[in-house]
Amino acid sequence: MPRTALDSTPPDLTDRLVVITGANSGLGLGLTERLAAAGAEVVMAVRNREKGERAAEGVRGRNPDARLRLLDCDLADLGSVRAAAQTLLDEGRAVDILINNAGIMAVPDRRETIDGFELQFGSNHLGPFALTGLLMPALQKADAPRVMSTSSIVARIGRWQWNNLNAERRYSAWGAYALSKLANLAFARELQRRSDLEGWGVTSTAAHPGGTSTNLQVTGPRDGRPVEGAAKRRMDRIMQTVDEGIRPALVAAASPTALPGAYYGPNGAMELRGAASLAWVPFPARDASALVRLWDVSEQLTGVRYAEHAETVSR
Repeated sequence: MPRTALDSTPPDLTDRLVVITGANSGLGLGLTERLAAAGAEVVMAVRNREKGERAAEGVRGRNPDARLRLLDCDLADLGSVRAAAQTLLDEGRAVDILINNAGIMAVPDRRETIDGFELQFGSNHLGPFALTGLLMPALQKADAPRVMSTSSIVARIGRWQWNNLNAERRYSAWGAYALSKLANLAFARELQRRSDLEGWGVTSTAAHPGGTSTNLQVTGPRDGRPVEGAAKRRMDRIMQTVDEGIRPALVAAASPTALPGAYYGPNGAMELRGAASLAWVPFPARDASALVRLWDVSEQLTGVRYAEHAETVSR
């Protein structure tokens, strides 16, 4: 039986600053367009500036009033992450909403980030973990700061591989992807717990888009080759559009009724399609000791320790 559908219409976001990673395509571009239409100023954090400029031009063509700007940020390079965060911090403005959206899916062979981490674990989890921690001072300047992390329905098959997080002993394209998306969900839940415990004042949520057709199906498993012919027709029949797939993320990122620490997804069968609703949390993401362990490992690997950036705030 479908779960209760939630209204995914964004509220008025005038004068709010929203940072979205991977904003030049797919879910990130869809979120950029919807939140800009709601009045937000959107910082499009992108790895490829040329693609980002084209995406921004497209949004402005449909909405001349959209307030957009680009920020160079490669989540597979912690130096780039630090530079991007410092650019925002130097502005001295509050970041109202941070959407950790960018990702790469099921890379066919093992590759590494600039810093030597397995590409999917590094880009999908460690990069966003570092960016969020570094931006805590800007988030804490906002009246009601929110961090939304994009997970995946594939997180359901993710398993903690504490002695092989970087897939150095064996590599599975889908196994590494599932682990990284499980880590995204675990991070979101642990961030909320620590925010409550330490008085950081940040609301953390997560969402997954179910089965949504985006360029992840190209940039990951197909290594940049377009999906064509019968395969594309099958995908179009099964998958949601981006406009449909962003509904859970819109609730998680912007709805005033979103629950702290909650996970949102489609409300249809197997959470593949449908309206936004609360999603099922995989058991590994409910393991409190695992969430603490992942956090500690992530701080060690990235060198970003939240206690050095976050302060206790009163609301």
